[in-house]
Amino acid sequence: MTQKVVLITGGSSGIGKAIGIYLTAQNYKVYGTTRNVSKYPDFNHFNLLELDVQNTNSIVEAVTQIIALEGKIDVLVNNAGVGITGPIEETPDHEIEKAFATNLYGPIRVIKVVLPQMRTQKSGLVINVTSIAGYMGLPYRGIYSATKGALELITEAFRMELKDFGIQMTNIAPGDFATNIASGRYHAPVLEHSPYKKPYGNTLNAINSDVDSGGDPIAVAHLVHTIINTKNPKIHYKVGDFMQKFSLLLKKVLPDKVYEKLLLNHYKL
Repeated sequence: MTQKVVLITGGSSGIGKAIGIYLTAQNYKVYGTTRNVSKYPDFNHFNLLELDVQNTNSIVEAVTQIIALEGKIDVLVNNAGVGITGPIEETPDHEIEKAFATNLYGPIRVIKVVLPQMRTQKSGLVINVTSIAGYMGLPYRGIYSATKGALELITEAFRMELKDFGIQMTNIAPGDFATNIASGRYHAPVLEHSPYKKPYGNTLNAINSDVDSGGDPIAVAHLVHTIINTKNPKIHYKVGDFMQKFSLLLKKVLPDKVYEKLLLNHYKL
């Protein structure tokens, strides 16, 4: 059987790296990307290319290189993303714009560059990595929630637009996994005289604790592999611990204010 070619953005660490390592072990030809390849001189898990999702020229260059080498791209995993926390009122506009540029506009840019090749092939699969946080407006993570929630909706629209071309698209919404996302995340400083000092400080500690105690990202890799081998993938997939996924069911069935109260209690706000 012909080896499938997979492109994973944000493939140098965390969830993207876990996906790449696992798919390589399953005999896929994997190309991961990172903004600066020189930071990973000893990276030998799979092919690593330079790509900045905020720079269309770099996307075109990387995609062109893969097509020249392989003649196709079977699967795109849009995984590159950034975290952002803070009171919305105190989060600088340029940091909000950067989060949307990476988490929403970035995947759209990559999809636009890959689609012509997939349309020529009359086949292809795009998997957008979003977040369970994208299904709810979380306190002090509202911008992050908004970027991931928007990508969920973009996927729904794209699926219908692409249905005549043999190209499939889906979302994977992970919960908290043990990755290094916190190290690269922008978080608004806890200001000494801010009215949000105490609740934001406490929530930030809780967020960091959730990430540190998160599950193994190999679970996301297993789901990606399952989706690739599914004839007609669903629109939305969730992966995380029971309570994280159960919270989405509660949001569907509970009155809005009751669900809001649960979140406030969870974050001790």
